[in-house]
Amino acid sequence: MARLQNLILLLLLATPVILQITNPGKSFVVNAEEDEVEDEGAVEDEEATEDEPMTDEDELASDKNVSPDADTTLLFIKPAQTAGASVELPAGKIVEFLVGFANKGENDFVIESLEASFRYPMDFTYHIQNFSAIPYQKTVKPDQEATVAYSFIPADAFAGRPIGLTVNLAYRDLEGNFFMDPVFNETVSIVEFDEGFDTEVFFMYVFLAASGLLILFLVYTFLPGSKGKKSAPMSKPVETGTTHDDVDYEWIPRSALKTPGSNKTSPRQRKGNKRNAGSDTE
Repeated sequence: MARLQNLILLLLLATPVILQITNPGKSFVVNAEEDEVEDEGAVEDEEATEDEPMTDEDELASDKNVSPDADTTLLFIKPAQTAGASVELPAGKIVEFLVGFANKGENDFVIESLEASFRYPMDFTYHIQNFSAIPYQKTVKPDQEATVAYSFIPADAFAGRPIGLTVNLAYRDLEGNFFMDPVFNETVSIVEFDEGFDTEVFFMYVFLAASGLLILFLVYTFLPGSKGKKSAPMSKPVETGTTHDDVDYEWIPRSALKTPGSNKTSPRQRKGNKRNAGSDTE
């Protein structure tokens, strides 16, 4: 019995040495630790893959919920856009477009609403400006088409810069399934509207012209020597009257030549008296 115990003890002591000879350069303990490290690394890689954030395209694809029996199209009518060219929208002016909806299935569809929004061009999940959603509640029968209109005004602050435009069409079927179709989801350019006649520029030029005339008038008025010599004041006319020799008394009655109630004779009488006196003397 003692010999059997000694033999078992020798085998236990010799086992590490045998393993070291069969696997040179590695130990049993080290191999176990490496296996644990590899397992932890694999778990960390799986967790990192699960926690990796979704890209913008993945999020937009997940938001796209359309029916295979529905087909949608968008057409800009104001301003009209050239096919294949980049979309340019005027700042501060009305933008109008039409959305066509075609029912290719066997069940009815109901167009719920249409909405539009401006997004950050580098990240379409970031909203810059949301426009009102227009409800329609329009039923589209199988093998029929319907068109809905939408309009909005881009703000003047967006002029001269690219911006993302998203147009979403919400509709449902009679079974209660709701769908959200991003009809338009691209980057557009907001441009300044060029008018033939700008009232602001016109009034600015009028103001500048009036200011120039006012400055010239003030310079002419207050400059020394600009007034010139003062003209001599005109003399007022003085009434000199007439002399007695220039008056013709022939047409005046003789009774009126003498002032009533007075012994004084009129100048005509005095003149006649003098003539009479002269004749008597001769």
